[in-house]
Amino acid sequence: MSPDLPQLPLIAVTMGDGAGVGPEVVVAALLDEAVLGRCRPVVIGDAARLREAARILDLECEVAAVDHPRDAVFTPGRVNVVDLALLPADLPWGELSEIAGNAAYEYVKRAAELAMAGDVQGICTAPLNKGALHAAGHIYPGHTELLAHLTGTEEVSMMLSTEKVKVIHVTTHIGLIDAVNRIEPGLVERTVRRGHEAMVRAGTPHPVIGVCGINPHAGENGLFGYGEEAEKIEPALEKLKAAGVDARGPLPADTAFFLASRGDYDLIVAMYHDQGHGPVKVLGIEAGVNLTVGLPVIRTSVDHGTAFDIAGTGKAEAGSMVEALRQAAEMATAPAPAV
Repeated sequence: MSPDLPQLPLIAVTMGDGAGVGPEVVVAALLDEAVLGRCRPVVIGDAARLREAARILDLECEVAAVDHPRDAVFTPGRVNVVDLALLPADLPWGELSEIAGNAAYEYVKRAAELAMAGDVQGICTAPLNKGALHAAGHIYPGHTELLAHLTGTEEVSMMLSTEKVKVIHVTTHIGLIDAVNRIEPGLVERTVRRGHEAMVRAGTPHPVIGVCGINPHAGENGLFGYGEEAEKIEPALEKLKAAGVDARGPLPADTAFFLASRGDYDLIVAMYHDQGHGPVKVLGIEAGVNLTVGLPVIRTSVDHGTAFDIAGTGKAEAGSMVEALRQAAEMATAPAPAV
């Protein structure tokens, strides 16, 4: 073990839905040599399921159960896990399961408790299944809202990060009409500030931020829509610019992402879910990372779902999990900036 290893951040890695690809991508990522050089990852999950995933992947490793992340030993080929032992041995792969949904909730809950106690410096999550989560009685749209509840955080933002483009969302898991109604200058301003802080933490000291409009062509001077850009977005941009935040817009969304992909913008602010998710998934979902911005703890995640269609087959790619761990480690060790 490297003498510098104890100085690396402890990251709680939640196993996600045990019927999905979570166990496979977690095991594969934690055996990646580069991961141990960046952080000390400890899985919150099910040791038996991780061992089964390793068998499916034909990977030689030791899955070691520990009572607490501080008890973990970090050596090549070892996967440390706080074993909640919530899954039956015969849980089918690739099928929606109330049991797996409840277990996925409990993994996130334990990780949040560890983070709030200061026992880990970040959380990295494998995918959960919303249907399974709801079947178990945990009615949250996803990780973002669940972690906000568990940490007592009133407002957070979802940020997607790929090599070509990064995007933060003003609204996420609500319908389009509700999203337009919810958008207002204060929410836009707070979202941009959270994105600015995240970019600075990730190593971009002076990010250039492109802010999308709501209507086609950002309203084109009132030609489209009912003046939403002038009412809901422009007042926020004026305040942000006065505070020294380089936020530009409102921009036509159909060109903003193209400009960001060639390097004109470090971060794009999307007004609603599909405005941001669609371009990101075209431009780099394979190694994409999902971040929850605004929590009292760093949280990153893979930018893909449980992939029930390939779960348990050994076909899942671990690149997104490796990148999520890299970004969790990077942001957990960087000082928080003031805006």
